[in-house]
Amino acid sequence: MRIGIDLGGTKIELIALAADGAELLRFRRPTPAGDYHQTVSMIAEMVSQAEKQLAATATVGIGTPGAESRLTGLMKNCNSTCLNGRPLKGGLEQALGRPVRMSNDANCFALSEAVDGAARAANIVFGVILGTGVGGGIVVHGSVLEGANRIAGEWGHNPLPSPAQGELPGPACYCGRAGCIERWLSGPGISADHLHVFGSDYSAEYIVQQAQAGHPDCRQTLDTYCNRLARSLAGIINTLDPDVIVLGGGLSNIDLLYAQVPQLWGQYVFSDEVRTRLLPPLHGDSSGVRGAAWLWGRK
Repeated sequence: MRIGIDLGGTKIELIALAADGAELLRFRRPTPAGDYHQTVSMIAEMVSQAEKQLAATATVGIGTPGAESRLTGLMKNCNSTCLNGRPLKGGLEQALGRPVRMSNDANCFALSEAVDGAARAANIVFGVILGTGVGGGIVVHGSVLEGANRIAGEWGHNPLPSPAQGELPGPACYCGRAGCIERWLSGPGISADHLHVFGSDYSAEYIVQQAQAGHPDCRQTLDTYCNRLARSLAGIINTLDPDVIVLGGGLSNIDLLYAQVPQLWGQYVFSDEVRTRLLPPLHGDSSGVRGAAWLWGRK
């Protein structure tokens, strides 16, 4: 049995999977706000509860909102800031009395979709998170590629490719640079772009709804978004050449992306044809927690 934990800023979700991927159990608990020690204790209690209920011992994989530093072994880049600078992996292993495997949430999303999701059996998979932020994960032959610095797939903090004159220098990003992909392709990025061009302060969800209803300004914003996404993913294709790109996060529900973006990215890809497929996730919001369980593999 494999247990996966999705450690989020507001909730902790647990899933237990059988060897064939069948879901045995799933439940959630609120994340202890701003409290590292209580977070570790909560995860340990949830694992204990699941194992007692299923009368089995499991491997444990954790999907985190950041990454473990290879230099210090401490967490970094977590939007749940109480985890930064903390020995999360070591703390969990001590609390659980066993080794755990850990990777960031975007990697877990990509792994889930590569193992038994939309990209099942693909050799190279790039998993994209398009939501309040922009993240990514890479899976090669069924294994997460973390990289020398554990930042593989962090495409959101590269600059937007092939910028038009009006896109420079680009909006400031919290990372300290300007014009990052995340500032253009996140949900807040759509809202900010629409406000800048048309002066209307709408949510990304409302803009998408109005675009689908035929509102010309909102449709223009969404068309511009598709073009920027196509440029950005073309850079990934030129570098990684994945078989499949799977979109996740709230913006992955925009049907137009799957029709329009592949029509646009060919002009930016260094090839006479593009065989990469752009797909929605099979497991949706469950991919992150499922991928955490699959950090221990299928065998």
